Amino acid sequence: MQIKNISAAGLQQWISDHTDFQLLDTREPYEHEAFNIGGTLFPLAEITKHLSEIEKEKPVVIYCRAGVRSQIAIQRLQEKYPFNNLYNLVGGTEAWKKTFGNI
Repeated sequence: MQIKNISAAGLQQWISDHTDFQLLDTREPYEHEAFNIGGTLFPLAEITKHLSEIEKEKPVVIYCRAGVRSQIAIQRLQEKYPFNNLYNLVGGTEAWKKTFGNI
């Protein structure tokens, strides 16, 4: 099973280009409140409870703090459901902060 990746710079380019995509945060609520990049919060433990809310017709970028939980979320979704539009934000919010700061 192949996991597609996108870098922080690539994601920023999609935002700048007004690419139509969905952004999901797999961290915990306290992490999301402290800092987020605009994604809808679906904590990793609850990701499969939100299947009907995850887009199937456009790219979906999934992120966490460092890129591990989002990768696990993608694996879980792709193993059980026919998703082929999921992208892991490499390095998560830490990579975003390193690239763009806390904006």
